[in-house]
Amino acid sequence: MNSTQSERVLMDAQEMSRTLSRISHEIIERNKGSQDVALIGIRTGGVYLAQRLAVRIQQIEQRDIHFGELDITLYRDDLSIRKDQPEIRKTTIPFNISDLTIVLVDDVLFTGRTIRAALDGLMDFGRPAEIQLAVLVDRGHRQLPIRANYVGKNIPTAREEDVQVFFEELGQVDRVSILTGHTE
Repeated sequence: MNSTQSERVLMDAQEMSRTLSRISHEIIERNKGSQDVALIGIRTGGVYLAQRLAVRIQQIEQRDIHFGELDITLYRDDLSIRKDQPEIRKTTIPFNISDLTIVLVDDVLFTGRTIRAALDGLMDFGRPAEIQLAVLVDRGHRQLPIRANYVGKNIPTAREEDVQVFFEELGQVDRVSILTGHTE
């Protein structure tokens, strides 16, 4: 955030933590445990959230849960119109996804295009029994028919607003904010 932007905090660190605990319980309840469930975080924010969900689920269930990281860069539908070169990061899925229930995790659900790209990327790794979607924030404005199974918070926004999730893993104070104003 720069000096010409204003920030309105929508979720603080405590609310983020409570929300992730609730989503963890919802995942366990819907899937009748975590036996055949794997969490895959969409880079970058989804990875931090998926890691946190995995820790909570492991504590509740007293068992390890599969965890992976998915980079969707090469599956994006805007690669040909972007001016900048995308940064390709590592995808790490160290288990066979076939016949598992995969919970894709992302920080903000907006147009649905990121999730579409993630679905395409995931299919290159196998054929899951089911794919579910968990997001911390659903801000609306969908361009594709995609809906999350687990939503931390629905936040109606104007299309031009910028919803940002800040993570302690990046040296920030955990929070979800709307940033408005001029960016430099």
